[in-house]
Amino acid sequence: MKIDIVSIFPDIFDVLDVSLMGKATASQLLDLSITNLRDHATGVHKSVDDTPYGGGAGMVMSPEVWGNALDPLVTPGSVLIVPTPAGALFTQETATELAQAEHLVFACGRYEGIDQRVVEHYSEDTTVMELSVGDYVLNGGEVAVLVMLEAIVRLMPGFMGNPESLSEESHESGLLEYPSFTKPRHWRGLDVPEVLLSGNHEAIRQWRHEQSLARTKAMRPDLLAD
Repeated sequence: MKIDIVSIFPDIFDVLDVSLMGKATASQLLDLSITNLRDHATGVHKSVDDTPYGGGAGMVMSPEVWGNALDPLVTPGSVLIVPTPAGALFTQETATELAQAEHLVFACGRYEGIDQRVVEHYSEDTTVMELSVGDYVLNGGEVAVLVMLEAIVRLMPGFMGNPESLSEESHESGLLEYPSFTKPRHWRGLDVPEVLLSGNHEAIRQWRHEQSLARTKAMRPDLLAD
């Protein structure tokens, strides 16, 4: 998979060089490129934003600068992703869909966001998705992109050492994952549930399912409603 990220703070993505993400890049499972948006700005100050039409607080990122940066990257086969609190909710289903793409381009907005005409323009020839990672506001799109990349890339074939571990995770079945335990059997007056020590695989499967239901009911009842 080819991934392009455009940001005014490219150093934030240095963390992608570590852990499994770094290994995927080193093994060429991922082709990752970071573009500094300011490299495509003009003028002495390399400004990337301006005051909003209609008034209001904050600044809006210029469509001209974004067009300069995205034109060399976006093709009809790309998926352009714009993180925004005004976007559709990014879910496990979204991650699964995007893990099948050949080329993802992430446009990291700042301030009051990117001029909406950027989305409208590129939507004419390619797939554009405005996505939110939750009902809160971040300072910019970079952290949201890191979250989405973690969720997307780990679903690619060959990324996880044990692909079976993906099937029982939270949200894969529509429920939250059951609680997990390891050695020692006794810790600070708390014991591992006896059923997990029984060796009875059917009983363990049933217990885990019941725990998933109970956890989902307590933590995310909206998932059961869906």
